[in-house]
Amino acid sequence: MSSLPQNRSTSLLTDKYELTMLQAALRDGTAHRKCTFEVFSRRLPNERRYGVVAGTARVLRAVRDFVFTEEQLADLDFLDEETLAFLRDYRFTGQIDGYREGELYFPYSPILTVRGTFAECVILETVILSIMNADSAVASAAARMVTAADGRPIIEMGSRRTHEYAAVSASRAAYLAGFVATSNLEAAHRYGIPASGTSAHAWTLLHINEDGTPNEAAAFRAQVETLGVDTTLLVDTYDITRGVETAIEVAGPELGGVRIDSGDLGVLTQRVRRQLDELGAHNTKIVVSSDLDEFAIAGLRGDPVDGFGVGTSVVTGSGAPTAGLVYKLVEVDGHPVAKRSRGKAMTGGTKSALRAYRATGVAVEEIVHPFGTPAPDVGQLTATALTAPLMRDGRIVEGLPTLDESRDHLAAQLITLPWEGLALSRDEPAINTRFVGFADSNREPAH
Repeated sequence: MSSLPQNRSTSLLTDKYELTMLQAALRDGTAHRKCTFEVFSRRLPNERRYGVVAGTARVLRAVRDFVFTEEQLADLDFLDEETLAFLRDYRFTGQIDGYREGELYFPYSPILTVRGTFAECVILETVILSIMNADSAVASAAARMVTAADGRPIIEMGSRRTHEYAAVSASRAAYLAGFVATSNLEAAHRYGIPASGTSAHAWTLLHINEDGTPNEAAAFRAQVETLGVDTTLLVDTYDITRGVETAIEVAGPELGGVRIDSGDLGVLTQRVRRQLDELGAHNTKIVVSSDLDEFAIAGLRGDPVDGFGVGTSVVTGSGAPTAGLVYKLVEVDGHPVAKRSRGKAMTGGTKSALRAYRATGVAVEEIVHPFGTPAPDVGQLTATALTAPLMRDGRIVEGLPTLDESRDHLAAQLITLPWEGLALSRDEPAINTRFVGFADSNREPAH
Protein backbone atom coordinates (compact mmCIF):
# COMPACT_ATOMS: atom_id res chain seq x y z
CA MET A 1 0.00 0.00 0.00
CA SER A 2 1.34 3.46 -0.86
CA SER A 3 -0.12 6.90 -1.46
CA LEU A 4 2.86 8.21 -3.43
CA PRO A 5 1.84 10.34 -6.43
CA GLN A 6 1.68 8.50 -9.74
CA ASN A 7 3.41 11.21 -11.72
CA ARG A 8 6.71 11.96 -10.07
CA SER A 9 10.35 12.06 -11.13
CA THR A 10 13.24 10.69 -9.07
CA SER A 11 15.87 11.50 -11.71
CA LEU A 12 17.57 14.38 -9.89
CA LEU A 13 17.97 12.36 -6.69
CA THR A 14 21.47 11.74 -7.96
CA ASP A 15 25.03 13.05 -8.03
CA LYS A 16 26.46 15.16 -10.83
CA TYR A 17 29.31 12.75 -11.57
CA GLU A 18 26.87 10.08 -12.68
CA LEU A 19 25.75 12.32 -15.52
CA THR A 20 29.28 13.46 -16.40
CA MET A 21 30.31 9.79 -16.62
CA LEU A 22 27.31 9.17 -18.84
CA GLN A 23 28.34 11.99 -21.16
CA ALA A 24 31.92 10.70 -21.41
CA ALA A 25 30.67 7.15 -22.05
CA LEU A 26 28.41 8.33 -24.86
CA ARG A 27 31.38 10.11 -26.43
CA ASP A 28 33.86 7.22 -26.25
CA GLY A 29 31.40 4.47 -27.19
CA THR A 30 31.34 2.58 -23.87
CA ALA A 31 27.85 3.71 -22.87
CA HIS A 32 26.11 0.68 -24.34
CA ARG A 33 28.36 -2.03 -22.95
CA LYS A 34 26.40 -4.65 -21.04
CA CYS A 35 27.16 -4.25 -17.35
CA THR A 36 26.26 -5.51 -13.92
CA PHE A 37 26.29 -3.31 -10.84
CA GLU A 38 25.96 -4.80 -7.39
CA VAL A 39 24.86 -3.47 -4.01
CA PHE A 40 26.72 -4.99 -1.07
CA SER A 41 28.41 -4.12 2.22
CA ARG A 42 32.03 -4.85 3.04
CA ARG A 43 31.31 -4.86 6.76
CA LEU A 44 28.41 -4.46 9.17
CA PRO A 45 28.22 -1.13 11.05
CA ASN A 46 29.50 -1.10 14.62
CA GLU A 47 30.47 -4.79 14.39
CA ARG A 48 26.86 -5.87 14.49
CA ARG A 49 26.00 -9.50 13.88
CA TYR A 50 23.56 -9.09 10.95
CA GLY A 51 21.91 -6.51 8.75
CA VAL A 52 18.33 -6.22 7.49
CA VAL A 53 17.53 -5.50 3.84
CA ALA A 54 15.01 -2.66 3.67
CA GLY A 55 13.83 -0.18 1.09
CA THR A 56 13.69 -2.65 -1.81
CA ALA A 57 10.11 -1.79 -2.78
CA ARG A 58 10.93 1.91 -2.60
CA VAL A 59 13.99 1.37 -4.80
CA LEU A 60 12.01 -0.41 -7.49
CA ARG A 61 9.48 2.37 -7.63
CA ALA A 62 12.25 4.99 -7.71
CA VAL A 63 13.88 3.22 -10.66
CA ARG A 64 10.56 3.04 -12.46
CA ASP A 65 10.03 6.75 -11.86
CA PHE A 66 13.57 7.73 -12.93
CA VAL A 67 12.54 9.89 -15.89
CA PHE A 68 13.60 13.41 -16.86
CA THR A 69 11.19 16.28 -17.40
CA GLU A 70 11.93 19.18 -19.72
CA GLU A 71 12.16 21.47 -16.72
CA GLN A 72 14.82 19.25 -15.16
CA LEU A 73 16.76 18.95 -18.41
CA ALA A 74 16.82 22.72 -18.74
CA ASP A 75 18.86 22.92 -15.53
CA LEU A 76 21.48 20.43 -16.76
CA ASP A 77 23.40 23.01 -18.76
CA PHE A 78 26.73 21.24 -18.18
CA LEU A 79 25.66 18.42 -20.53
CA ASP A 80 25.94 18.34 -24.32
CA GLU A 81 22.99 17.82 -26.66
CA GLU A 82 23.66 14.10 -27.21
CA THR A 83 23.52 13.43 -23.47
CA LEU A 84 20.41 15.56 -23.01
CA ALA A 85 18.73 13.67 -25.86
CA PHE A 86 19.62 10.37 -24.17
CA LEU A 87 18.17 11.53 -20.86
CA ARG A 88 15.03 12.87 -22.51
CA ASP A 89 14.18 9.36 -23.69
CA TYR A 90 15.63 7.55 -20.68
CA ARG A 91 13.74 4.65 -19.18
CA PHE A 92 15.44 1.83 -17.32
CA THR A 93 14.91 -1.31 -19.45
CA GLY A 94 17.23 -3.70 -17.65
CA GLN A 95 16.97 -6.42 -15.02
CA ILE A 96 17.16 -6.21 -11.25
CA ASP A 97 17.57 -9.24 -8.99
CA GLY A 98 18.25 -9.35 -5.30
CA TYR A 99 17.33 -10.27 -1.76
CA ARG A 100 13.71 -9.77 -0.84
CA GLU A 101 12.87 -6.99 1.57
CA GLY A 102 13.06 -8.21 5.15
CA GLU A 103 15.90 -10.64 4.39
CA LEU A 104 19.03 -10.74 6.54
CA TYR A 105 22.36 -9.88 4.98
CA PHE A 106 26.03 -10.14 5.90
CA PRO A 107 29.34 -8.76 4.57
CA TYR A 108 29.57 -9.28 0.78
CA SER A 109 26.00 -10.52 0.42
CA PRO A 110 24.95 -9.51 -3.14
CA ILE A 111 21.86 -7.68 -1.91
CA LEU A 112 20.90 -6.12 -5.24
CA THR A 113 22.11 -6.82 -8.79
CA VAL A 114 21.35 -4.31 -11.56
CA ARG A 115 21.95 -5.42 -15.17
CA GLY A 116 21.71 -3.32 -18.31
CA THR A 117 23.87 -0.97 -20.32
CA PHE A 118 26.47 1.10 -18.52
CA ALA A 119 24.53 4.23 -19.43
CA GLU A 120 21.24 3.12 -17.92
CA CYS A 121 22.74 1.54 -14.80
CA VAL A 122 25.42 4.03 -13.76
CA ILE A 123 23.00 6.91 -13.21
CA LEU A 124 20.94 4.89 -10.71
CA GLU A 125 23.71 4.60 -8.12
CA THR A 126 22.79 7.44 -5.80
CA VAL A 127 19.04 6.97 -5.70
CA ILE A 128 19.43 3.24 -5.01
CA LEU A 129 22.03 3.71 -2.28
CA SER A 130 20.32 6.65 -0.62
CA ILE A 131 17.18 4.58 -0.14
CA MET A 132 18.76 1.28 0.84
CA ASN A 133 21.43 2.74 3.13
CA ALA A 134 18.92 4.75 5.14
CA ASP A 135 16.15 2.15 5.27
CA SER A 136 18.46 -0.77 6.01
CA ALA A 137 20.18 1.19 8.79
CA VAL A 138 16.84 1.90 10.49
CA ALA A 139 15.52 -1.62 9.99
CA SER A 140 18.73 -3.20 11.31
CA ALA A 141 18.62 -1.05 14.46
CA ALA A 142 14.89 -1.61 14.90
CA ALA A 143 15.27 -5.38 14.62
CA ARG A 144 17.80 -5.33 17.46
CA MET A 145 15.34 -3.34 19.55
CA VAL A 146 12.53 -5.79 18.81
CA THR A 147 14.77 -8.65 19.93
CA ALA A 148 15.69 -6.76 23.10
CA ALA A 149 12.02 -6.09 23.85
CA ASP A 150 11.42 -9.84 23.98
CA GLY A 151 7.86 -9.79 22.69
CA ARG A 152 6.73 -6.51 24.17
CA PRO A 153 5.43 -3.97 21.63
CA ILE A 154 7.43 -0.96 20.45
CA ILE A 155 5.94 2.19 18.93
CA GLU A 156 8.03 4.33 16.56
CA MET A 157 7.86 8.00 17.56
CA GLY A 158 10.96 9.64 16.08
CA SER A 159 9.50 12.03 13.53
CA ARG A 160 10.73 15.13 15.35
CA ARG A 161 14.30 13.85 15.36
CA THR A 162 14.93 13.61 11.63
CA HIS A 163 14.07 15.15 8.25
CA GLU A 164 10.33 15.34 7.70
CA TYR A 165 10.33 12.84 4.83
CA ALA A 166 13.08 10.68 6.27
CA ALA A 167 10.68 10.26 9.18
CA VAL A 168 8.16 8.60 6.86
CA SER A 169 10.59 6.08 5.41
CA ALA A 170 12.05 5.45 8.88
CA SER A 171 8.57 4.61 10.16
CA ARG A 172 8.18 2.12 7.33
CA ALA A 173 11.55 0.50 8.03
CA ALA A 174 10.85 0.25 11.75
CA TYR A 175 7.48 -1.39 11.07
CA LEU A 176 9.18 -3.83 8.70
CA ALA A 177 11.52 -4.75 11.55
CA GLY A 178 8.67 -5.52 13.96
CA PHE A 179 7.56 -2.24 15.55
CA VAL A 180 3.80 -2.35 16.01
CA ALA A 181 2.81 1.24 15.24
CA THR A 182 4.02 4.72 14.38
CA SER A 183 3.15 8.19 15.57
CA ASN A 184 3.69 9.53 12.02
CA LEU A 185 0.41 10.06 10.19
CA GLU A 186 2.00 10.36 6.75
CA ALA A 187 3.58 6.92 7.21
CA ALA A 188 0.26 5.54 8.38
CA HIS A 189 -1.51 7.04 5.36
CA ARG A 190 1.14 6.10 2.81
CA TYR A 191 1.97 2.58 3.96
CA GLY A 192 -1.00 1.45 6.05
CA ILE A 193 1.01 1.26 9.27
CA PRO A 194 -1.10 1.41 12.47
CA ALA A 195 -0.95 4.89 14.02
CA SER A 196 -0.64 5.51 17.74
CA GLY A 197 -0.62 8.60 19.94
CA THR A 198 -2.44 10.28 22.81
CA SER A 199 -0.96 13.39 24.42
CA ALA A 200 2.24 15.23 25.33
CA HIS A 201 3.25 17.11 28.46
CA ALA A 202 1.89 20.27 26.85
CA TRP A 203 -1.63 18.85 27.27
CA THR A 204 -1.20 18.48 31.01
CA LEU A 205 0.53 21.84 31.33
CA LEU A 206 -2.35 23.50 29.46
CA HIS A 207 -4.76 22.67 32.24
CA ILE A 208 -4.36 25.14 35.10
CA ASN A 209 -6.68 26.67 37.66
CA GLU A 210 -7.64 30.34 37.68
CA ASP A 211 -4.77 31.06 40.07
CA GLY A 212 -2.29 29.37 37.74
CA THR A 213 -1.81 26.20 39.77
CA PRO A 214 -1.71 22.88 37.90
CA ASN A 215 -4.90 20.88 37.34
CA GLU A 216 -3.63 17.48 36.25
CA ALA A 217 -7.00 15.89 36.95
CA ALA A 218 -8.72 18.16 34.45
CA ALA A 219 -6.23 17.19 31.76
CA PHE A 220 -6.72 13.49 32.44
CA ARG A 221 -10.49 13.83 32.62
CA ALA A 222 -10.71 15.60 29.27
CA GLN A 223 -8.47 13.01 27.62
CA VAL A 224 -10.51 10.11 28.97
CA GLU A 225 -13.77 11.76 27.93
CA THR A 226 -12.39 12.27 24.42
CA LEU A 227 -10.42 9.07 23.81
CA GLY A 228 -12.05 6.60 26.18
CA VAL A 229 -10.93 4.82 29.30
CA ASP A 230 -8.54 2.61 27.37
CA THR A 231 -6.29 5.59 26.60
CA THR A 232 -2.78 6.00 28.01
CA LEU A 233 -2.20 8.89 30.40
CA LEU A 234 1.18 10.61 30.71
CA VAL A 235 1.81 10.66 34.45
CA ASP A 236 5.25 12.22 34.90
CA THR A 237 4.59 15.91 34.19
CA TYR A 238 4.74 16.67 37.91
CA ASP A 239 5.04 14.04 40.62
CA ILE A 240 4.71 10.50 39.24
CA THR A 241 3.20 8.95 42.36
CA ARG A 242 0.55 11.64 42.53
CA GLY A 243 0.08 11.42 38.75
CA VAL A 244 -0.70 7.70 38.91
CA GLU A 245 -3.09 8.26 41.81
CA THR A 246 -4.89 11.00 39.91
CA ALA A 247 -5.05 8.92 36.75
CA ILE A 248 -6.86 6.07 38.52
CA GLU A 249 -9.11 8.48 40.43
CA VAL A 250 -10.22 9.98 37.11
CA ALA A 251 -10.32 6.92 34.86
CA GLY A 252 -10.92 4.13 37.33
CA PRO A 253 -9.05 0.82 37.59
CA GLU A 254 -9.79 -0.08 33.95
CA LEU A 255 -7.50 2.67 32.62
CA GLY A 256 -5.68 1.37 29.56
CA GLY A 257 -2.21 2.55 30.45
CA VAL A 258 0.15 5.09 31.93
CA ARG A 259 3.27 6.42 30.23
CA ILE A 260 6.53 7.41 31.90
CA ASP A 261 8.87 9.61 29.90
CA SER A 262 11.65 10.50 32.36
CA GLY A 263 13.75 9.35 35.28
CA ASP A 264 15.22 5.98 36.23
CA LEU A 265 12.75 3.86 34.31
CA GLY A 266 13.66 0.57 36.00
CA VAL A 267 13.07 1.89 39.50
CA LEU A 268 10.03 3.92 38.51
CA THR A 269 8.23 1.11 36.72
CA GLN A 270 8.64 -1.19 39.71
CA ARG A 271 7.16 1.47 41.97
CA VAL A 272 4.35 2.37 39.58
CA ARG A 273 3.40 -1.28 39.09
CA ARG A 274 3.05 -1.76 42.84
CA GLN A 275 1.00 1.41 43.10
CA LEU A 276 -1.31 0.43 40.23
CA ASP A 277 -1.87 -3.01 41.74
CA GLU A 278 -2.62 -1.50 45.14
CA LEU A 279 -5.21 0.75 43.47
CA GLY A 280 -6.83 -2.27 41.81
CA ALA A 281 -5.60 -1.33 38.34
CA HIS A 282 -4.06 -4.72 37.68
CA ASN A 283 -4.62 -4.55 33.93
CA THR A 284 -3.38 -0.99 33.42
CA LYS A 285 -0.25 -1.19 31.28
CA ILE A 286 2.98 0.72 31.77
CA VAL A 287 4.54 2.25 28.67
CA VAL A 288 7.97 3.90 28.81
CA SER A 289 9.80 6.26 26.48
CA SER A 290 12.73 8.71 27.02
CA ASP A 291 15.75 8.23 24.73
CA LEU A 292 15.51 4.46 24.54
CA ASP A 293 17.79 2.30 22.40
CA GLU A 294 18.29 -1.46 22.19
CA PHE A 295 20.61 -1.47 25.20
CA ALA A 296 18.22 0.49 27.40
CA ILE A 297 15.35 -1.76 26.30
CA ALA A 298 17.38 -4.86 27.12
CA GLY A 299 18.19 -3.35 30.52
CA LEU A 300 14.46 -3.11 31.28
CA ARG A 301 13.76 -6.73 30.38
CA GLY A 302 13.24 -7.73 34.03
CA ASP A 303 11.08 -4.73 34.88
CA PRO A 304 7.27 -4.45 34.64
CA VAL A 305 7.22 -2.65 31.29
CA ASP A 306 4.41 -3.49 28.89
CA GLY A 307 5.50 -1.41 25.93
CA PHE A 308 8.11 1.01 24.64
CA GLY A 309 8.12 4.22 22.66
CA VAL A 310 11.33 4.78 20.69
CA GLY A 311 12.26 7.92 18.82
CA THR A 312 15.75 9.31 18.18
CA SER A 313 17.64 6.02 18.30
CA VAL A 314 15.56 4.20 15.73
CA VAL A 315 15.32 6.96 13.12
CA THR A 316 19.10 7.50 13.33
CA GLY A 317 20.01 3.82 13.13
CA SER A 318 20.99 3.75 16.81
CA GLY A 319 24.51 4.98 16.21
CA ALA A 320 24.77 3.66 12.64
CA PRO A 321 22.82 6.09 10.43
CA THR A 322 23.98 4.36 7.25
CA ALA A 323 24.22 0.67 6.43
CA GLY A 324 27.50 1.21 4.58
CA LEU A 325 26.19 -0.27 1.33
CA VAL A 326 28.06 0.41 -1.92
CA TYR A 327 27.09 0.13 -5.61
CA LYS A 328 29.95 -1.28 -7.67
CA LEU A 329 30.50 -2.34 -11.27
CA VAL A 330 31.26 -6.09 -11.21
CA GLU A 331 30.88 -7.22 -14.83
CA VAL A 332 31.37 -5.70 -18.31
CA ASP A 333 30.33 -7.57 -21.47
CA GLY A 334 30.47 -10.88 -19.61
CA HIS A 335 33.90 -10.23 -18.06
CA PRO A 336 34.25 -9.98 -14.27
CA VAL A 337 35.76 -6.69 -13.07
CA ALA A 338 36.74 -5.82 -9.52
CA LYS A 339 38.25 -3.00 -7.53
CA ARG A 340 41.44 -4.06 -5.75
CA SER A 341 42.21 -0.99 -3.64
CA ARG A 342 43.68 -1.81 -0.24
CA GLY A 343 40.85 -2.45 2.22
CA LYS A 344 38.24 -2.22 -0.53
CA ALA A 345 38.84 -5.37 -2.55
CA MET A 346 35.81 -7.18 -3.93
CA THR A 347 34.76 -10.12 -6.06
CA GLY A 348 33.96 -9.54 -9.71
CA GLY A 349 31.13 -11.15 -11.66
CA THR A 350 27.34 -11.25 -11.50
CA LYS A 351 26.23 -13.25 -8.48
CA SER A 352 23.47 -15.27 -6.88
CA ALA A 353 23.34 -16.40 -3.27
CA LEU A 354 21.79 -19.04 -1.08
CA ARG A 355 21.70 -19.70 2.63
CA ALA A 356 22.41 -23.12 4.10
CA TYR A 357 20.62 -24.42 7.21
CA ARG A 358 20.93 -27.33 9.59
CA ALA A 359 17.98 -29.67 10.01
CA THR A 360 17.08 -27.68 13.14
CA GLY A 361 16.55 -24.61 10.97
CA VAL A 362 19.64 -22.78 12.21
CA ALA A 363 21.53 -20.89 9.51
CA VAL A 364 25.09 -22.09 8.92
CA GLU A 365 26.51 -19.96 6.11
CA GLU A 366 25.74 -17.85 3.08
CA ILE A 367 27.09 -19.14 -0.24
CA VAL A 368 27.63 -16.84 -3.21
CA HIS A 369 28.05 -18.32 -6.69
CA PRO A 370 28.10 -17.03 -10.29
CA PHE A 371 24.71 -15.89 -11.55
CA GLY A 372 23.00 -18.45 -13.76
CA THR A 373 25.05 -21.41 -12.53
CA PRO A 374 23.59 -24.36 -10.63
CA ALA A 375 23.35 -23.93 -6.88
CA PRO A 376 26.37 -25.44 -5.07
CA ASP A 377 25.94 -28.74 -3.26
CA VAL A 378 25.42 -28.16 0.47
CA GLY A 379 25.60 -31.80 1.47
CA GLN A 380 23.36 -32.72 4.38
CA LEU A 381 22.30 -29.14 4.86
CA THR A 382 19.22 -27.60 3.30
CA ALA A 383 19.48 -24.50 1.14
CA THR A 384 17.22 -21.57 0.34
CA ALA A 385 17.83 -19.30 -2.64
CA LEU A 386 18.18 -15.64 -1.67
CA THR A 387 18.43 -14.02 -5.10
CA ALA A 388 15.07 -13.47 -6.78
CA PRO A 389 13.81 -11.48 -9.80
CA LEU A 390 12.65 -7.99 -8.84
CA MET A 391 12.47 -6.15 -12.17
CA ARG A 392 12.36 -7.50 -15.72
CA ASP A 393 12.90 -5.33 -18.79
CA GLY A 394 12.32 -2.26 -16.66
CA ARG A 395 9.04 -3.52 -15.21
CA ILE A 396 8.53 -4.39 -11.56
CA VAL A 397 7.86 -8.11 -11.18
CA GLU A 398 4.29 -8.82 -10.15
CA GLY A 399 3.50 -10.55 -6.88
CA LEU A 400 6.42 -9.24 -4.85
CA PRO A 401 5.90 -9.45 -1.08
CA THR A 402 3.83 -6.80 0.64
CA LEU A 403 5.19 -4.81 3.57
CA ASP A 404 3.35 -7.05 6.03
CA GLU A 405 4.62 -10.19 4.31
CA SER A 406 8.17 -8.86 4.44
CA ARG A 407 7.67 -8.06 8.11
CA ASP A 408 6.62 -11.64 8.81
CA HIS A 409 9.56 -12.95 6.76
CA LEU A 410 12.08 -10.99 8.82
CA ALA A 411 10.58 -12.23 12.07
CA ALA A 412 10.96 -15.80 10.80
CA GLN A 413 14.55 -15.22 9.64
CA LEU A 414 15.73 -13.78 12.94
CA ILE A 415 14.96 -17.01 14.74
CA THR A 416 17.17 -18.93 12.28
CA LEU A 417 20.31 -17.17 13.52
CA PRO A 418 22.61 -18.98 15.94
CA TRP A 419 21.70 -17.85 19.45
CA GLU A 420 24.83 -15.72 19.73
CA GLY A 421 23.87 -13.96 16.51
CA LEU A 422 21.11 -12.08 18.35
CA ALA A 423 23.49 -10.70 20.96
CA LEU A 424 23.78 -6.92 21.17
CA SER A 425 27.53 -7.02 21.80
CA ARG A 426 30.08 -6.22 19.08
CA ASP A 427 31.46 -9.32 17.39
CA GLU A 428 31.85 -11.15 14.10
CA PRO A 429 28.88 -11.60 11.73
CA ALA A 430 26.49 -14.33 12.86
CA ILE A 431 27.29 -16.44 9.78
CA ASN A 432 30.07 -16.35 7.18
CA THR A 433 29.77 -15.56 3.49
CA ARG A 434 31.59 -18.02 1.23
CA PHE A 435 32.29 -17.61 -2.50
CA VAL A 436 32.14 -20.65 -4.76
CA GLY A 437 33.02 -20.77 -8.47
CA PHE A 438 34.93 -17.47 -8.73
CA ALA A 439 38.59 -17.02 -9.70
CA ASP A 440 40.77 -16.85 -6.59
CA SER A 441 42.52 -13.78 -7.92
CA ASN A 442 39.30 -11.80 -7.60
CA ARG A 443 38.15 -13.27 -4.34
CA GLU A 444 37.86 -11.24 -1.14
CA PRO A 445 38.24 -13.50 1.91
CA ALA A 446 34.94 -13.93 3.71
CA HIS A 447 34.79 -12.45 7.19
